[in-house]
Amino acid sequence: MLGPVILAASRSDRMRRLISAAPVTKQVVDRFIPGETVDDIVPIIEELTGRGLELTMDVVGEDITTPEQAAAARDAYLTLVDRLKELRLGERVEMSVKLSMFGQALEGGHELALANVRPVVEAAAAIGTTVTLDAEDHTTLDSMFAIHEELRKDHPQTGCVIQAYLFRTEADARRLAGDGSRVRLVKGAYKEPAEVAYQQKHEIDKAYVRVLLTLMEGEGYPMIGSHDPRLISIAQELARKAGRKPDEYEFQMLYGIRGEEHLRLAAEGHRMRVYTAYGTDWYGYFMRRLAEKPANLRFFLRSVISRG
Repeated sequence: MLGPVILAASRSDRMRRLISAAPVTKQVVDRFIPGETVDDIVPIIEELTGRGLELTMDVVGEDITTPEQAAAARDAYLTLVDRLKELRLGERVEMSVKLSMFGQALEGGHELALANVRPVVEAAAAIGTTVTLDAEDHTTLDSMFAIHEELRKDHPQTGCVIQAYLFRTEADARRLAGDGSRVRLVKGAYKEPAEVAYQQKHEIDKAYVRVLLTLMEGEGYPMIGSHDPRLISIAQELARKAGRKPDEYEFQMLYGIRGEEHLRLAAEGHRMRVYTAYGTDWYGYFMRRLAEKPANLRFFLRSVISRG
């Protein structure tokens, strides 16, 4: 399987240097990460919302080694909130954050991450939007869920992400499916050991459907994070059986992948949110997109060959 190999490369400084230095890389990266600054991304936000889509914005970057870098990540999100306020798009654009960016892995990281993410959640609420806490590798999840629970005391609309390939996720979904919750379900994009996660695609797909059923039958707001046509069809059927209206769940897909499907679902009346990343520290995010789907890797290799 190529996925684990690519994920290993995402943590290699040598591979980072080689890939970042390749002249073709930036051209290909732009497919998934359409800008480095807020100014770069504003036209994308305006274009996508103008076409009936909603967005969740991710300022990329996870290799935080100092409290100062964590504070800078917080400030980058606060700058984004200010711009969304100017654009009057708070109701159409939310934010996704990785707590590793806010210092979770540093000494005293749980408290540091909570202190850094709280003002972002507060600022988002002030303009009518919210924040979703992205899931990272399994060792970080207890901290993430604890921070999520703490933030929901004052801002119950704060969302979180669960990953179908982890054995623990079915229990997490039952706990999180209560009234007012917002939960994004994804397959999972980190290399996890067989002791904690399913390793085969068919096992992950079956787990995804089981967890999705729990969310659809619950009292919260499911967010279906998938590009898989079969899972999208299953999600629509589960929503119908659960008696959910179109505004009681949503689909989420990555910017740069299946763009026509984004528009098709929106045109059919579904809520369709595009996960859109920007920033200069794009390497880890880009490599996980390659690992998630062989078609992404083929696209990258074809581009390297054709432009090399």
